Amino acid sequence: MTLNTLPNRPRHSTTGWVALLLLLVCGNCLTAASAVETLTNASDILTLSAAEALSGIPISVQGIVTAAETNWNGRFFVQDSSGGVFVENLSAQQPAPGDLVAVSGISHPGGYAPIITKPHWTKLGTAPLPLAKPVTIERLMSGTEDSQRVEISGIVRTAQIGGDRLGIELASGGYRLRAYSQIPPNLDPQSLVGAKVLLKGTAATAFNAPLRHFVTVTLFIPQFEDFTVNEPAPANLFGEPLIPLNSIAQYRENRSPGNQVHVKGFVTYQRKGEELFLQDATGGIRVKSKLAESFSPGDVIEAVGFPAVENFLPVLEDAVFRQTTEPRVGLKPQPATAAELLRGLHHAGFVTLQGRLIDRLVKGVGQSAAESNIRTTLVLQSSNFLFTAEKETADQSGFLASLPIGSLVEVSGICLLESSDAGKTKSIRLLLPSADDIHIIEKPSWLTPQHLRTGLVIISLVLLVAIGWTVMVSKKNSILKSLVREKEAAQGELQQAHDQLEERVRERTAQLKIEMTARKESELQFRAVLTERTRLAQELHDTSEQTMTGIALQLDMVANHFERNPDNASRHLKLARNLMRQSQVDMRRSVWGLRSRAAEEFTLTNAVMVNSQQIVGGAGIQVQVETVGEASSLSEIAEENLLRICQEAVTNVVKHSGAKLLKIELNFSPQKVVLEIKDNGKGFAPAACAGPKDGHFGLLGITERAERLGGHALITSAAGVGTTIHVEIPTQPPNGN
Repeated sequence: MTLNTLPNRPRHSTTGWVALLLLLVCGNCLTAASAVETLTNASDILTLSAAEALSGIPISVQGIVTAAETNWNGRFFVQDSSGGVFVENLSAQQPAPGDLVAVSGISHPGGYAPIITKPHWTKLGTAPLPLAKPVTIERLMSGTEDSQRVEISGIVRTAQIGGDRLGIELASGGYRLRAYSQIPPNLDPQSLVGAKVLLKGTAATAFNAPLRHFVTVTLFIPQFEDFTVNEPAPANLFGEPLIPLNSIAQYRENRSPGNQVHVKGFVTYQRKGEELFLQDATGGIRVKSKLAESFSPGDVIEAVGFPAVENFLPVLEDAVFRQTTEPRVGLKPQPATAAELLRGLHHAGFVTLQGRLIDRLVKGVGQSAAESNIRTTLVLQSSNFLFTAEKETADQSGFLASLPIGSLVEVSGICLLESSDAGKTKSIRLLLPSADDIHIIEKPSWLTPQHLRTGLVIISLVLLVAIGWTVMVSKKNSILKSLVREKEAAQGELQQAHDQLEERVRERTAQLKIEMTARKESELQFRAVLTERTRLAQELHDTSEQTMTGIALQLDMVANHFERNPDNASRHLKLARNLMRQSQVDMRRSVWGLRSRAAEEFTLTNAVMVNSQQIVGGAGIQVQVETVGEASSLSEIAEENLLRICQEAVTNVVKHSGAKLLKIELNFSPQKVVLEIKDNGKGFAPAACAGPKDGHFGLLGITERAERLGGHALITSAAGVGTTIHVEIPTQPPNGN
């Protein structure tokens, strides 16, 4: 059950809203038929049904604030001449009791009674609080006086200070209610316990929000004047005469309702913060108290409390204690019989009973004041009646859990009886101070009903398992046979498919081999043609093109010197003729190279010398050819490519460098041959020189020839320092070259 601990205010829960919507549907005809008018007094608001209040009727009232606690977050009660109503004010601003305010807002069903919500309030001044209406405790506890300023009298049962408020519990006419007030100066709260008081305050209802059910009433007292002590409590509670424990509920001539009694006894059992049990020579009593004082079994104490009746048996409520200086009493349980207990004797006494254990219950009961959360209940039978023995522990007791069902046991504990209005005992319950208060007198025989039931259950389970196993095995055998037949058929089909697949694989493999052979042959032919085309392009460039360039240079010289110096022109003409013959020789050599790897025999050094002098003839360039090391026999391809590299380099010197000296060096070693061509011309920037994109393939051809022979070429040049071409090739070129 969900309880609202603040005054009557709306609870925005799903269940509450569904209920309110249903009420609204039921009452929509009424609200639709009546015109919406502004409500101007509290009584009109309280007469609204929940459905009507939910429609948000405008409200404008003027009244005096009767209650506004600081922890209500702005909420307050306001009362006019017709009555009081609660204001659901969620603003940080809050009026004080005694403020005269004007409040405007709309109606809301609230959690119990209609209220004002979404308010706008204005303080108009201050005024005395409205007169409190005297009401009976029965009317107040019916919830009818919700939000009203009322007057009620009673006896203070408990008084405590919490924060800046005094909280008391008031007993009146068999009811109890809580009241909160300002703390009077120099107040000892315990001095109020037992006093007869008159209280004036605003009644705030606590309720079950989902059901909109009334639960109880709390009274809020805004000023000291509203708390009147009509009859103070005795100055010395422990100064009253002691009475025997068994006479608390007996007739006494001077007994008056609400008076406390003074008793003394030794402690038999205590649940701290809840209750303890006292015993003297006349009997025992159950004493209820929320005080956290702790006592040990056997301690002799005095108690002052309010006598009451619970389940038609005496009890002492709201007690205070004082330990005496008397020595601790040794506890010894008193033997009891079933007949005595059925007559109502030994209630709250420390007794011993015998019974046969027929059942055991273990239940978690949450965290209690004694820090126990497991309750073990033993159900026992003694002659012709049943009784229970209970023990609360922090965890499950191993001893209590191991007691065999059917055992004859002796239990010692606090006897709690429950009687009817006729004084007849309806139930017997023993509270066990410890697990040691149980003793096994006789263990059960093996053939107990429980064991018999267990045996029957085991046999039934074995039979069920055997039958199930037989049926399962039979089904599995049938399924297995069917699966074997299907597997054999599938295996035959699989073997047939496997044979067909192997045949297709063999056929496809042969076909792929033929296709791959043809493809490889085509690739080899393509690569051979491509290589030969590249070689022919380089041959044409390095032979015919270079020779034609030389011829063109000589003819240019002839044209320049023909008229001025016929002899010199004749010499250049002869050089052009020689170049023409050399071109014919190169062309024949190239043609011959296409038909056979054998060519004219020549030495590389002489060929380089002759070829270079022919190219630079008449250009005013001195040519120096040197050989380092013993000239080794190179392959025809290597010699041919080195010669073509030299031709290209010398031609570039003549055409572009403007050099006066050209040095050519051939360096032979067992592992490599180095050709270095160096001039003292004007040089150039390699990164900015013309290349294949501009139709110049000379430098690219030099690099490609060197790489084809497995070597490399390095061309270095700079403005004003000439150009050096450094070519290295191995003496044994890689395969394929």
